[in-house]
Amino acid sequence: MSILIAFVVMASLFALMTLFMGGSKKPKKVNPQNAGKARSAALKEAQKKLARDPNDASALEVVGDTYFSSNLWDKAFPIYDKLSKLGVKDGHVDIVKAFLRAGICCMKLEKYPQAIQFFTSAYKLNSVDFEVCYNFGIALFKSNIFDKAVPLFKKAVLINPEAPGINMYLAKSLYNAKKFKESLASFRKVLDEDPHNKEALFFMSDAMAQEGHAEKALKVFMHLRADPVYGPRSCLQAGLYHKKINNVDAAIQDFEIALKHAEIEQNLKMDIQYNLARCYLEKAQIQKGLMVLKSIRSTNDNYKDVNALIGRYQELSQNSNLNVYVSSGTGDFVNLCRKIITTLYRNSQIRFQNIETEVLYTDILAEISSAKWEDVALFRFFRTTGTTGEVYVREFHSHMQDVKAARGFCFSAGTFTQEGHKYIEGRPIDLIEKTGLVKTLKQVTL
Repeated sequence: MSILIAFVVMASLFALMTLFMGGSKKPKKVNPQNAGKARSAALKEAQKKLARDPNDASALEVVGDTYFSSNLWDKAFPIYDKLSKLGVKDGHVDIVKAFLRAGICCMKLEKYPQAIQFFTSAYKLNSVDFEVCYNFGIALFKSNIFDKAVPLFKKAVLINPEAPGINMYLAKSLYNAKKFKESLASFRKVLDEDPHNKEALFFMSDAMAQEGHAEKALKVFMHLRADPVYGPRSCLQAGLYHKKINNVDAAIQDFEIALKHAEIEQNLKMDIQYNLARCYLEKAQIQKGLMVLKSIRSTNDNYKDVNALIGRYQELSQNSNLNVYVSSGTGDFVNLCRKIITTLYRNSQIRFQNIETEVLYTDILAEISSAKWEDVALFRFFRTTGTTGEVYVREFHSHMQDVKAARGFCFSAGTFTQEGHKYIEGRPIDLIEKTGLVKTLKQVTL
């Protein structure tokens, strides 16, 4: 009995050792060269079959898979295009795969409208396949059809939330579809995956700014100003915000930093230059502003209102009084207006009764007397270089009556409308446009 027990124990141990040793054997490595030969042989065999029957679905699949796995998109496409057509009649063909791969080939060849057609067919047959939803979304994204790409990426995220890059595609689709608030959650997921993703950081910040959180976004833009890729755009956004809150000096600094970057896309560079020039002009740094504007014109002679600005500010740079009239602070401007009045009535006594400074104009009420006559006149000075309408002329006339002014003079660095000129007919009002203003300013000594 003991011998029998010993025999059973030994047999069990032997079996366990055999099992252990057998399980520990490593799988044989597949020789890449042999695998390549096998694929080559299979391709040749498939091509022979196609020579006999061009519609042999199994042979087409072998050839298509070979080309597709080798990224030979131009060769793979006609195979899958043909399979997609055969699949309508042949139930053995994986028609969803045929549509999907035909679409991918088109997309890789940047034929996006054609790719969308194939993906649409695949989606109708299987709307819950990750590859179908994902690639369909990318084709729409590449075609700038962001609103339709969004639901496809949302579905793809539900099917496979761990897929690389899926949250970024969804976030940027939402952003470009102007669904800024909704895009924030997706951008945060991207940054959770990769905190150093500058692209996600930039677009998330811009989405925050669009949603009214500009101060929070500004901190990120300031942080990104030195980045070689997103620095110029971040500088532009920071500068626009600083300009909006009237911190022109900070805006100038932002735009100047942007232009120090070695590589800037041309349209972006002109946008930055344009805003920088406007800031220079606002700070009365006319020569700097003109230099930047002329740089823009050398690249694009029809960019926004650059030509008009150059014409306007070249004249200002040549006429110091006109420059003061248009660009100076309130104190210098009012002083110049008083000088204009005294120049007009050089041989009369003038007593300034009241000065009112508004956003669009400044009114000066003056009592003027000479040896033969005495009058009360109201002077209104518009600083705009644009066109002033009849409404303001009517309001000026009404104000004259309120202050009991016998005469009125409206000056403008621009023009008055035809209706404005018609209104003053028969009324004691003179409209002095830019030409007359410049003529008067040449006689003024500050």
